[in-house]
Amino acid sequence: VQLQASGGGLVQAGGSLRLSCAASGRTFSSYAMGWFRQAPGKEREFVAAIDWSGGSTYYADSVKGRFTISRDNAKNTVYLQMNSLKPEDTAVYYCAAAPYVLNFLDGYGMDYWGKGTQVTVSS
Repeated sequence: VQLQASGGGLVQAGGSLRLSCAASGRTFSSYAMGWFRQAPGKEREFVAAIDWSGGSTYYADSVKGRFTISRDNAKNTVYLQMNSLKPEDTAVYYCAAAPYVLNFLDGYGMDYWGKGTQVTVSS
């Protein structure tokens, strides 16, 4: 599985962006998918994850209520809708695939990573 993230950019605080992560390969629907982010000088942190069916979603407390993760298995794509963006959301965002959602919650065991997409939120 190869992952390609897109949709990042520069936005003002309070604005919105939607990230997409397109996957190649026929086994996309068998993977849990999720997003991490890494800000300059900080460690990578979990943002959101979704199980293989899209029926269960999980979020970091810092984004809960503002971000929404979803997936379209027919399009082999996972999305991250980001609303009410804050300057502290500025980071490089990475999508990843793992066997289970637990991998994202534990922070290890990801099978595949996409190249990051930069999100910059100005105050």
